[in-house]
Amino acid sequence: MTVTTLVTKTCTPCQGGIPPLTSDEVAALQKQIPDWSIQDEARRIERTYTFRNFAEAFAFVRKVAELAESEGHHPDVSFGWGYATVSLQTKKIQGLHENDFIMAAKIDDLADNISLGP
Repeated sequence: MTVTTLVTKTCTPCQGGIPPLTSDEVAALQKQIPDWSIQDEARRIERTYTFRNFAEAFAFVRKVAELAESEGHHPDVSFGWGYATVSLQTKKIQGLHENDFIMAAKIDDLADNISLGP
């Protein structure tokens, strides 16, 4: 069986009414996004990225917003001089869904490949 990496998947609309991922499912998916931490008793994942200055952090946040719009899955983002913190959870199910891990993998890929300028 071939394992599909999270970054190659697309978020699917979540209508609610489904259970959040189990702790075993969360642990298995987190292996693909090891720099993200599990928060709030496995209801949320979070990562802080660092940058050289405010402009780079802002450019990253703008790219994350564009990605979120294209995937239809929107993280909570806070940023300031030299950092951006991204938090993901599926609010409709008050916990984690595979979409959260897909977005995390795509945000990591974005961070690895972003061109922020000089």
